Amino acid sequence: MSGYQPVPLPSGAAGTSRDDLVAGLTDWVRSRPLRDLVAAYGAELPDRMAPAELLAWLDDFSARHWDFRRRHGAVERDEVAETALAPAVAELVRTAAEALGLAGPCPVPAGRYDHLLVLGGLARSCLDRTGYAAWLVGTGTVEVGEVAALGSFRPLRPVEIERLHLPAGRTGGDPAERAARPDSEHVARFDGGAAWRDAGERAAQLDGGYEVDAMELGIRAAFGCPAPVQQRRSTGEITHRSWSVAVYRPAAGPVVRVLAAPSTEPATRRAHTSDTYHFWAAEVSPAPGARVLVLTSRLYVPFQHCDAIRTLGLGYGCQVETIGLDPGLFPGHGPVELGADRYLQEIRSAIRSIRNLFGVLGELPSGYVP
Repeated sequence: MSGYQPVPLPSGAAGTSRDDLVAGLTDWVRSRPLRDLVAAYGAELPDRMAPAELLAWLDDFSARHWDFRRRHGAVERDEVAETALAPAVAELVRTAAEALGLAGPCPVPAGRYDHLLVLGGLARSCLDRTGYAAWLVGTGTVEVGEVAALGSFRPLRPVEIERLHLPAGRTGGDPAERAARPDSEHVARFDGGAAWRDAGERAAQLDGGYEVDAMELGIRAAFGCPAPVQQRRSTGEITHRSWSVAVYRPAAGPVVRVLAAPSTEPATRRAHTSDTYHFWAAEVSPAPGARVLVLTSRLYVPFQHCDAIRTLGLGYGCQVETIGLDPGLFPGHGPVELGADRYLQEIRSAIRSIRNLFGVLGELPSGYVP
């Protein structure tokens, strides 16, 4: 089970052709780790199916076996009660998840990007990711032209606010482990020392708020910019059609935008990841060939990377790379142990995202380069 080689995700680099993308997607869905996961649930990955048929088969298979959210009524990810798996299956899932890009080390690319996009999520993730984005920029690990935090008007739930309070006595592990994390002194200097020190005060600020409020709070703390220099938003009551844009200009560093995207299907659902990509692109009009670095959590890298290729790469001609934040990088955090069922859920998300991307690729001529 431990001998898997990493399975590369499809490339969003410049010059990646349609055929390259098809090959990358096909390699991922036919990979040995995914085959073994399917076998662990009593089936065999079909070899004679065309890629589009295989993705439809995997979508249906994962819906029956790995969609734990729907079993609980399509709840939020953190509301799903853990489903215990047999120890051998759980070990396989974790090993396969690392090979498929959902876990394990995530190297931070060094270089120049035109845009750094920080994706939203639960309240704590919003603060973690904006803080990590500030560290990347402040240390010069990556050089970026602009930063954008992408969220929506999803209401924050009381349990999200409660989880912002750090347990007493958390030190983040032993000294050797902390030495491998971002420089805590620099983090404190760059975000004014406030990112997690005043957790109770921060929780109070977010009570009754929205995901975009958590993103704004994280940006203000991490980048040291107390108020936006520009602000626009939709009028009326908050619905799935609502949107907002705030622009911050820190004393040092790039311009930072915080956007709440509307849903492209407001009658049936709230905004999702692809909607936030589209809204950002419509707002800033990235130049063809613009280099975009997407920052999310490691667990979501495969599906959000494929969504970025579909929307920003094929739709706007951007070059896309995606990295995942390890929560253990932050002072005051310990390692986060996820249930094996969480990995299966997000492998399903990746399958669905790959299927959506493949559907767009099927409409493009062979050899097409965005």
